[in-house]
Amino acid sequence: MSGESRDPPRYGNCVSSTDAVAPAVSDPIRHDLIIVGTGSGNSIPGPEFDDWDIAIVERGAFGGTCLNVGCIPSKMFVYAADMATHIAEASKYGLDASLNGVDWPSIVDRVFGQRIDPIAQGGERYRIDECENITVYQESAVFVGPRELAVGDQVITAPHIVLGAGGRPFVPPIEGLDSVTYHTSDTVMRLAEVPRRMAVIGGGYIGCELGHVFGSLGAELTMLVRGDAMLRIEDTEIRQRALEIYQRRFDVRLDTSVTAARPGDGQGEIVLTLNGPDGESELTVDALLIAAGRVPNTDELRVDMAGIETRESGKINIDATMATSVEGIWAFGDIANDHELKHVANAEVKVLRQNLLQPDDRREIDYGHVPHAVFGWPQIASVGLTEQAARDAGHDILVAKKDYGATAYGWAMEDSESFGKLVVDAKTRQVLGAHILGPQASSLIQQLIQGMAFGRTVDEMATAQMYIHPALSELTENLLLEVPAAQ
Repeated sequence: MSGESRDPPRYGNCVSSTDAVAPAVSDPIRHDLIIVGTGSGNSIPGPEFDDWDIAIVERGAFGGTCLNVGCIPSKMFVYAADMATHIAEASKYGLDASLNGVDWPSIVDRVFGQRIDPIAQGGERYRIDECENITVYQESAVFVGPRELAVGDQVITAPHIVLGAGGRPFVPPIEGLDSVTYHTSDTVMRLAEVPRRMAVIGGGYIGCELGHVFGSLGAELTMLVRGDAMLRIEDTEIRQRALEIYQRRFDVRLDTSVTAARPGDGQGEIVLTLNGPDGESELTVDALLIAAGRVPNTDELRVDMAGIETRESGKINIDATMATSVEGIWAFGDIANDHELKHVANAEVKVLRQNLLQPDDRREIDYGHVPHAVFGWPQIASVGLTEQAARDAGHDILVAKKDYGATAYGWAMEDSESFGKLVVDAKTRQVLGAHILGPQASSLIQQLIQGMAFGRTVDEMATAQMYIHPALSELTENLLLEVPAAQ
């Protein structure tokens, strides 16, 4: 088998424009609302829409990227990898423990067989069997006119069309790649076994998270990063510390590109030709994961046929109300915003629902404090500006840092690597950016996000409440107190 090993597409309700053929019908089927995609868009039809004739278009599994091939299943695998890593480090705490084996098929069955697949199937059955005002089209969709979508052998239309068709993994042009079996985040979590040797192309959050999974559960992992840094969007100190930890755990090669791939001599072997700091070399692996970013499905959906404006990235232009350049057509999520985060898509859908129901009283979304997290080892969470971005923007800033080990619980953990960092406006003493690397970073940062959203100063956040001692949340308190006093 050559090319990417995969099941039928599980998100992105689109087909290639070369496959799109408008069916021969005289009149399109009319609905009040068409929703393309069943990720966050599936939450739109609530009781308030019971008198709307709604069409839902989904070519794959219900639930979209997050449920089926993204954040939910990957975090279930990450949790197993975290447990394995804790066991590997148990001797540090006087525990005689060892990881005696990894039952990968049982892990896969726990994630997909017992949890994810039944949820997706249940969501599909609910919409088809129990929602009388909803028609489900289990087909790919493509625009064939200004407000017309071809779905299978039918054309449908509506005064309101919501596009939540998501994106897909980007596969770089590598010579010979089609001659080998490779994986993306869509397929790699359903591998039959943990490969003995695995290469990951990419040093972003997907590569780091899934690299942690397979590297912690037994694969000999090599991460191939084209640039000079992993996790480039993170604060410099955060990404440098993360790189140090990943380099200690795995073979991480920076400034290294993959120029060619070919089958090896052994069963399933892949030979990669690399161009790195020391010139050309070869790497033989048993599995290849491509985690080189994602692209929106606008080209496959043929939004140009509807006159919808897109940016250079291919993403749909939307305003703060989720409206596109075409009246009555709305978009959200990975097909439109640059964040590519489930919580952003959920927030966008809340705004969109309001604007569908009350078009004369439109709400706007606030992207002012969008947080994100990387669920690797170490875990990373960030919100707002990095130190360099704040300086580049001309802010007069104060910077504070605090190690986990300087707090009571961090000291008990004997944590010598994790830390938090604040970037603060020197005049207003409000937080411009917060960055945490270490255990439970994605939870610890939430209080700082809340303080930023409500315009609190670092002094108010530090002193106007009590922090539980000796909880790890004291890192937040100590970090806030570390900000230099006002002059």
